[in-house]
Amino acid sequence: MILSLALLMASPAVAKTSIATVAGGCFWCVEADFESVPGVKGVISGFTGGKTRNPTYKEVKGGKTGHYEAAQIFYDPARISYEQILELFFRSVDPTDAGGQFCDRGSSYRTAIFVKTAAEKAAAEAAKAKAQAALGRKVATMILPAGPFYKAGEEHQNYYRGKHIVLTRRGLKTQAGAYAFYRKACGRDQRVKQLWGSAAPFIH
Repeated sequence: MILSLALLMASPAVAKTSIATVAGGCFWCVEADFESVPGVKGVISGFTGGKTRNPTYKEVKGGKTGHYEAAQIFYDPARISYEQILELFFRSVDPTDAGGQFCDRGSSYRTAIFVKTAAEKAAAEAAKAKAQAALGRKVATMILPAGPFYKAGEEHQNYYRGKHIVLTRRGLKTQAGAYAFYRKACGRDQRVKQLWGSAAPFIH
């Protein structure tokens, strides 16, 4: 069961919940990938890394806020570790791309890991070095200090399984249908498979 942010924070088991904050291009995709992972309790799509307070999606997409499209991954550290989250993250993106992700270009779509402690920074650096060694290429993913995280509007939460009807270039679709079309057209899975092969965790 995927829990909302409010339920996660209100739960008596909140002490057993940790948060990893990452930017992996389109936050819909990060949310869809990680909500399938055992030990992950939920994922919130939002923005972080910039200076604008309470930015809108349009402002962030415009590239002038300094924010990344990002996701907070709420997980049970007794079931999955921070290191495992980061390994899955690197293998779900193109960390060699410094200009965005797949068809989404610009600073707000770059990859990054936002760390809160020295231990998280060390884990992120180790995961980055491991990914770089595995690919044999320079990894562009930034490791940055965590700052304020702004939740995106409700229309962006759980978009990949949404039932509301939206207008797309291919006509009217449910959010879930629009997401599936976008992900395929953007070439995310194709590029990840090309880079990571059988090590890509979310390619079926």
